[in-house]
Amino acid sequence: MAGYENIYEYEPSLKGKGLAIGVVMSRFNQDISEGLLSACTSELKRLGVDEGSVAIATVPGALEIPLVLQRMARSGRFNALIALGAVIRGETYHFEIVSNDSCRALMEVQISTGIPIANGILTCEDDDQAIARMHQKGSDCAQVAVEMANLLGAIGGQS
Repeated sequence: MAGYENIYEYEPSLKGKGLAIGVVMSRFNQDISEGLLSACTSELKRLGVDEGSVAIATVPGALEIPLVLQRMARSGRFNALIALGAVIRGETYHFEIVSNDSCRALMEVQISTGIPIANGILTCEDDDQAIARMHQKGSDCAQVAVEMANLLGAIGGQS
């Protein structure tokens, strides 16, 4: 960032060594979810997160993700969490309910526990949009989780 003399600035860090990351993946739209997971775990490894420090749980759908993330966050075992899944618009209002409520619940878990959650639940109009986004979004979520874990670690204090 442009120089702020005499003002401390936290530097972003994508160093994954020593971090424990929890991932919760929806099995609904499984091919897309697995594409997200593959990109995410590859990026975590590239960032230096030890494979033995990553735990993956699967759940039936996007609405079940927040509860498992909450349990993981409260366990004290993880520096950051990642939510992965895909909600694809259908012919009913159900798409909006699942999209909005899963996102809201992720934010509630993150704020109430102090554990950062990278939101990789795609909300797309169709399969083609989801396929086009899954690899980049999975990779992005790994980076967000590592960066936020490092930032909160640098800031310190209570979670």
